[in-house]
Amino acid sequence: MSIPPFHLAFPVHDLQKARQFYGEVLGFPEGRSTATWIDFNCYGHQIVAHLHPQLQLTKIHNPVDGDEVPVPHFGVVLEWQDWQALANRLQQADITFAIEPRIRFQGEVGEQGTFFLYDPSGNALEFKSFQDMSQLFAT
Repeated sequence: MSIPPFHLAFPVHDLQKARQFYGEVLGFPEGRSTATWIDFNCYGHQIVAHLHPQLQLTKIHNPVDGDEVPVPHFGVVLEWQDWQALANRLQQADITFAIEPRIRFQGEVGEQGTFFLYDPSGNALEFKSFQDMSQLFAT
């Protein structure tokens, strides 16, 4: 199944901090950039950090399976081994998680590995995975 890449533009207060976080910490290759935005390749999807120096995001959370999940957030559903490898790499790098890597909905429909973190501007990201990808949209 071929999935078209999505495009997401989001605000950041500091492009150099965004470049370090998305490029070095997460390992997303950088694409085009100007003095006010940077493209990153997020697993084949185009995400664009746009400079907004006065950015002040409000942290909002919703309860989900015992966690306070940041809303809004964006991220990627990875293959199980890739999710585990990324979680391990970030843990080794002493990255602070908003929600530590864990299995959510264990033994239920939609069981998934998930973790959340914030970028330096306060944008929330989720990385998740399913051992059984048919559970992605299961009800």
